[in-house]
Amino acid sequence: MRVRLVQGLALLSTGVLAGAFGYGAANLVPTFNAVPLDMRLSFHTQLMQMNGITMQGAMGVSALSALALGAMTRGASRRLAGGAGLLALASFLITRLGNVPINGRIKQWAATSAPADHAEILARWEAFNYARTGTAFASFALLILLSLRGVDCRPA
Repeated sequence: MRVRLVQGLALLSTGVLAGAFGYGAANLVPTFNAVPLDMRLSFHTQLMQMNGITMQGAMGVSALSALALGAMTRGASRRLAGGAGLLALASFLITRLGNVPINGRIKQWAATSAPADHAEILARWEAFNYARTGTAFASFALLILLSLRGVDCRPA
């Protein structure tokens, strides 16, 4: 029963993570690129302020629950759950090491002005965003596959 609860939490949290990043990639990024730069910078700054706790929480719960599921299972189930956990962790690392530093720069630009190379920096932010979206979707897909095939939690 405990394995099923952890599996449900892993599925739910990675689904939320993939959905949030997917929505951002499909809707927010094109909108960012369609509005004037000053509007994008202001909106981006506010959005990142709101996303800070919720998205990091979703990434943390996704990684920890999938890794816990891996520790509770064996065989292919362990590999699928462990892979999902590592992919969710990758989403977190991409965010912390790629997106977050650029978010700090964007916040400064919103208060002052963007540098001449702002388009290149914003393109890097978008590349990091697509990478973390991909790892989140892959994590969710592994957990769906695990759930479709059944969890192997027999004692070793």
